[in-house]
Amino acid sequence: MPLWFKISSHPKSFYTSPDFMNPILIYDGHCGFCAIWVNYGRLLTGDRVNYAPSQEVDHHYPEISPEEFKRSVWFIEADGTRASGAEAVFRLMAHAPGEGWRLWMYRHLPGFAFTSEAAYRFVAGHRSFFYWVTRIFWGADLEPASYRMSRWLFLRGLALVYFLAFLILIPQISGLIGENGILPAHEYLQTIHSEFGGLSYRFFPTLAWLNSSDAFLLAVCWAGCALSVALLLGFLPLPAAIGLYLLYLSIDTVGQAFLSFQWDALLLETGFAAILVARRPSDIGRWVLRFLVFRLMLESGLVKILSGDAAWRSLTALNFHYETQPLPTPLAWYAHQLPRTFQKMSVAGVFFVELAVPFLFFLPRRLRIIGAWVTILFQLLIAATGNYTFFNLLTIVLCVPLFDDRHLRRFLPAGLGRSGELKNGRVAIALGAVVIFIGLLQLLTMVGLLRTVPEPGASVVEQAEIFHIVSRYGLFAVMTTSRPEIVIEGSNDGQDWKTYEFKFKPGDVTQPPRWTAPYQPRLDWQMWFAALSNYQSNPWFSQLMLRLLQGSPEVLGLLATNPFPGKPPRFIRAVVYDYHFSDFATRRSTGAWWTRRELGAYFPAVSLR
Repeated sequence: MPLWFKISSHPKSFYTSPDFMNPILIYDGHCGFCAIWVNYGRLLTGDRVNYAPSQEVDHHYPEISPEEFKRSVWFIEADGTRASGAEAVFRLMAHAPGEGWRLWMYRHLPGFAFTSEAAYRFVAGHRSFFYWVTRIFWGADLEPASYRMSRWLFLRGLALVYFLAFLILIPQISGLIGENGILPAHEYLQTIHSEFGGLSYRFFPTLAWLNSSDAFLLAVCWAGCALSVALLLGFLPLPAAIGLYLLYLSIDTVGQAFLSFQWDALLLETGFAAILVARRPSDIGRWVLRFLVFRLMLESGLVKILSGDAAWRSLTALNFHYETQPLPTPLAWYAHQLPRTFQKMSVAGVFFVELAVPFLFFLPRRLRIIGAWVTILFQLLIAATGNYTFFNLLTIVLCVPLFDDRHLRRFLPAGLGRSGELKNGRVAIALGAVVIFIGLLQLLTMVGLLRTVPEPGASVVEQAEIFHIVSRYGLFAVMTTSRPEIVIEGSNDGQDWKTYEFKFKPGDVTQPPRWTAPYQPRLDWQMWFAALSNYQSNPWFSQLMLRLLQGSPEVLGLLATNPFPGKPPRFIRAVVYDYHFSDFATRRSTGAWWTRRELGAYFPAVSLR
């Protein structure tokens, strides 16, 4: 055995005699790899468990051969129950606060015991290699990871995102889904109830069934802001987290096209997972969050591959993305001018971050921390060139549980998040396991390893999707290579047409792209999607045109200008243009950030009279 693999002294042994009161872990005292992890276990369990090298106590257990002691660790309970290998490790961990879930999974989850024992045998057979793996990726001195600070920071980050999400809805919700809005919530609910009857409440969960007036919808948003502040301050975190989830689910359900974005689903899934860690630190809750950010990033990469899109396949997607994305920032104009070779390298980087880096989230702490920081940097780069409301901030918040307190102490006061004993209740374990299992099923169906989900699993998945407990992710699966923009015009005589300007989407070619995030102008965003098809595929667009002809003040409030302030126009129409970023020469000579050419009519001229 190599000299470095031997240890000159054993970890301190906490045993007195074979008839001890506490359980005991017996390990090979000549194994340096074992010594590192035994010290780690001792820090976890404290004086609840005794530890001893087999060379000192083997004579008390003649029924266990020296070869068996050398092959694996042995755990002997106070009642004499014995276990070796992975089961021994999980029995040991069960004596540490909040760590019993592994033993539960070993006993109850099909295939977990077999896989665990196989992994244990492999590691035990290659201890020299894994000794160095431990030294490189964990360090020489292992200490039990604590996530109290990361939980504290995560909950407050989520509270901030919730606050922003509700706040930015307040000035828009009446114009979007109010009584005089584009898609009135009360009409939507009436249609649902006439079609589904009593099943409506199950398939469309929302408090708006009680009241869908403008005042009630605004009250829901203001209540969401208030609960966000409560969660931010740490006041009744569990009721606040539950309330926030239910309130946002209520708005999302009646939001129709205007709350159909992936970050809305992500906020709800994150909010539901946060309930598992809101009251106290929870390992199962942390694993649910870790698996969520893993799925978010991995699925975002997989959809680009599985779509077969030529732009992604040829690494040319970023030749188009900066100018064709919904709401670019001013920096996107400059990014679009970068050399094509750099753009190809950037696409390769996107694939690396989305397809490879997520697997670091499940590896030892140093690699996990690197993966988290790479993901955060990636989100900051996205935010620099595109306005994606609170999406990037929420993804960064989801990365926080990947950091342990040891790492966060470098940046934050050590006293944060000290309160709360680690505990995994049975309900939390069961619920967390179901969420992870459903997410895994979705991932397997996405990559084609599972064609359909059999019953009763299919019903569980369906209900989970209705409540956004688990969702699918993947922006820009197919890269848009052109930028059609809809321009809405009104006229009183059918000859002189005046333009309705939007607050943030491109219109006047001399106006630069604007910074909007974390604010989301939801109508501007939907106009981008509408331009990619026709108005027949977007029924809400006809409703928008109707409201403009009616002069709805709630809808007009969503726009930057109203060219008919005194009286609504007699006619209204929509024209579609093809927009492109200008180049340096054009911008210097004309001051234009965009160039455009008319493609034709999008919506014919119509009138109420």
